[in-house]
Amino acid sequence: MTGGGDVRPLVAVPAARVEGGRIEGWGPSAFAVAETYVGALRRAGARPVLLTAPDPDPPEEVLAPFAGLLLAGGGDVDPRRYASDHDDRVYGVDGDRDTFELDLVAYALEVGLPTLAICRGAQILNVARGGSLYQHLPEPLGRGAHGDPTSGVLVTHGVQVAEGTRLAGAVGSSRLGACTSVHHQGIDRVGEGLRAVGWSDDGLVEALEPESEAGWFVAVQWHPETTAADDASQQALFDALAEQARRRAAAFV
Repeated sequence: MTGGGDVRPLVAVPAARVEGGRIEGWGPSAFAVAETYVGALRRAGARPVLLTAPDPDPPEEVLAPFAGLLLAGGGDVDPRRYASDHDDRVYGVDGDRDTFELDLVAYALEVGLPTLAICRGAQILNVARGGSLYQHLPEPLGRGAHGDPTSGVLVTHGVQVAEGTRLAGAVGSSRLGACTSVHHQGIDRVGEGLRAVGWSDDGLVEALEPESEAGWFVAVQWHPETTAADDASQQALFDALAEQARRRAAAFV
């Protein structure tokens, strides 16, 4: 694990699989993470390192070098992971990534590894703890409020933040007014040992945290990385992750 002081803590970022043909000459598929995540972590003083699935090693070995974990957005979680029938509008399912990230989340929760989970990442956390997802937000909430990833339509909305939470401590407010969303799925039944700590104005759960006070783990449904370069309240989430990772790294010197 990286040392403390001025050394940038290593933060693991599982990558998405990019289908063949999207990048010329890269074979049947590739792995990628949006530059906005990388930039936000670097501004926060962390060093992002990409992970790929599947990985033959157990999560404790995969995450051994790291002081933090960031779970990024991406395709839908397989509904079978939360014992639900498959809606025809589910898209982008990657079973290897699901397995990999569910295992990483379970281990991160167990050992208190500082973790920021974004969009799909928040859904992975919820499913890992036995929660369920709305598979398509027009039933029941309406697509317009949360964007459309299939067409790339982004929307901006406010989020009410519960006071006294890790999220509130990170962003320094009980209200965020400009959160960027692009998701057609969302948190339905909240998983065991988790609590909702943020809501959009239509009542959709927008943020989760473990009920346990051990470790730092924040999951948000919106995309703070999209505006973090120009919005200090969104960058603050990455800053908080990096600071917690820095403290963990220093403790293991």
